[in-house]
Amino acid sequence: MGDTTATTDLDVALEKHRTELTGYCYRMLGSSFEAEDAVQDTLVRAWRSYDKFEGRSSLRSWLYRIATNVCLDMLSAGNKRARPVDLSDSTPLAQAALSPRPDSTWLEPVPDARVLPTVDDPAEAAIAKESIRLAFMAALQQLPPKQRAVLILREVLAWKASEVAELLGTTVASVNSALQRARATLAEREDKGAGAAVSDPLDEEQRKLLDRYVAAFEGYDMTALTALLHEDAVMTMPPFDLWLTGHDDITGFMTTLGSACAGSRLLPVQVNGLPGFAQYKPDPEAGGFTPWSIQVLEISDGRLTGFHFFLDTKRWFPLFGLPLHLEAETDEVEEGV
Repeated sequence: MGDTTATTDLDVALEKHRTELTGYCYRMLGSSFEAEDAVQDTLVRAWRSYDKFEGRSSLRSWLYRIATNVCLDMLSAGNKRARPVDLSDSTPLAQAALSPRPDSTWLEPVPDARVLPTVDDPAEAAIAKESIRLAFMAALQQLPPKQRAVLILREVLAWKASEVAELLGTTVASVNSALQRARATLAEREDKGAGAAVSDPLDEEQRKLLDRYVAAFEGYDMTALTALLHEDAVMTMPPFDLWLTGHDDITGFMTTLGSACAGSRLLPVQVNGLPGFAQYKPDPEAGGFTPWSIQVLEISDGRLTGFHFFLDTKRWFPLFGLPLHLEAETDEVEEGV
């Protein structure tokens, strides 16, 4: 009986750390699904080797050490996940073509609830949200894996240099040097699509902007949508490498290649520390609405500066706890977690 109780206690103790470990692995790997696999691997390894855990560090530190090793192993193949804007120049509408790339190419969206543990400190919560936004995540993916780990542990999770050195089996000087190089790389990238100035929680102006966006998108009103878009707004659609810039090309695309989105319904989701929507488009065969994309919106200076459509609905909608069909008469569906 005692062994069973001990096993249950260990399971509970390990499970407490799942969300924050998933956030750490997501920042390291850039993939929601790989992050969940990495955490599962971490917890299994911890469970199997718990009898060797001597308590010289906290259970949390030990789990982060295991998770870091799992992530570094997974990153040894050298794949860097990215956004379409990181891989090519924007395409003029006249030359727009939908060419998909493999799933492993792309930085993936993630529901806030899976990677952001509940914290009491508003400043800590804000840093956590900012550190999963798409632009920051894309910048992280450009760092060598160990620099990435150092930057996340020091800047996002506020570990001491000595704690990071112990976790990585290196020196404080080495950690400080890696952090300096990582900061320099991020600073060089700050001008590339980093401008998502979203307050937490959303202020009244941002909430009104989102209400106007929903009305414009569901009504497929391109004049109203143009008024909400920054003149240099960017639109991306992974797994396609195409990306568009400027409201003329964006609305032009939506009324031509994207015209099947007319009449869509939008349900709010919390994604990558940003406002977003699950988009359902009309289903002419079954009636009602069928999943089409998870939209992630970037806002700055009262305008939409970026909106990103993640189209692999069979993967994303279950991850967000969203239904795979909406009835035509359904007015509201509870947001998934």
